[in-house]
Amino acid sequence: MDYISLDIACSEEQSEILTAFLADYPFESFDAEAGTLRAFIPADRLAECREEVDGLLRDRGVTGRYVPIETQNWNAVWESDFPQVEVDGRLIVRAPFHAPAPEGVLEVVLTPRMSFGTGHHATTWLMSRAVLDLHVAGRQGLDLGSGTGVLAIVAAKCGAEHVDAVDVDDWADASCRENIVVNGVAERVEPILGDVRSVAGCRYDFILANINRNILLAALPACAAALVAGGDLLMSGFLAEDVPILVEAAAAHGLEHVATDSRDGWMMVRLKKRS
Repeated sequence: MDYISLDIACSEEQSEILTAFLADYPFESFDAEAGTLRAFIPADRLAECREEVDGLLRDRGVTGRYVPIETQNWNAVWESDFPQVEVDGRLIVRAPFHAPAPEGVLEVVLTPRMSFGTGHHATTWLMSRAVLDLHVAGRQGLDLGSGTGVLAIVAAKCGAEHVDAVDVDDWADASCRENIVVNGVAERVEPILGDVRSVAGCRYDFILANINRNILLAALPACAAALVAGGDLLMSGFLAEDVPILVEAAAAHGLEHVATDSRDGWMMVRLKKRS
C-alpha cells in the first residue's frame, strides 16, 4: 500500500493537539520529533479529507507538506527502530526479535507494522496499565477500535473469558488476527471488522475504547447499553480539555466517573455503569 506523509512544522504542544484532531481522519500513525509532526495516511484515502485537513491546519496557524512515500517493507522499517515498551514493571509489549519478558512479567508480542496501537503511544500505555488493575479475570469484554489488538490481548492474558476486538479498518483486523495467534489467545479474542453497531445486542462486563473524542461521544449510548450493571468503561485518545465533555455526556447515559489518569498530555477516564 502506498502512503502519504503529512509533514507539519510545529511545537511539541501543537503536535499533541494536532494528533488528536488528525486522528478523526484516516491517518494510521503519527511520529513527532525535532519540531515536526509526521502523519501517515494511505494515498487512496487522502482525497476524501484533504480539504478539511488543510482547513484544520490553517485554523491552527501551521502549514503542512504532503510527501509521497514509496511502497516499502514496513516490517523491516519498524524492526530497525522498534523499542519494547515496559508498563510499571508488570507488562512488556515487544516485537518477536526482542528477548522474552522476565519470569513473572506479562508480555504481549506484536509484529512491527505501521500502526497506531503498539503500546508506544501514551494512550495505549495508559489503557494497558488500567487493564492490569481492572480485575478482568472471568469477565466478558469489548475492545472498541482495537487496532493491533494489544488491549484485547492484555485483557485475555489477565484472564478475561472472552473479548470482542472491533475495528473498522481491514488492515487492523488482519493485524489483530495475526497477533492473537502469536500470543496464544485466539480462542478468547474474536476480531470483528466493523464499528460498535457490529456488536449490537451483546452484553459486556467491561469495554475498552482508545479512539478519539468525537467517535467516543458518538459511541457512548451504544457502549452504555452494552455494559451490564456495574460494568466498566475505559476511554482514552483525547486531551485534558475533552474530559469534562466526555464525563458529562457519559453521565447522561448512566455512567459514573470513577477515575482520571494522564501521560504526556493524553488522558484516560474510567467510568462505571450504575447498578
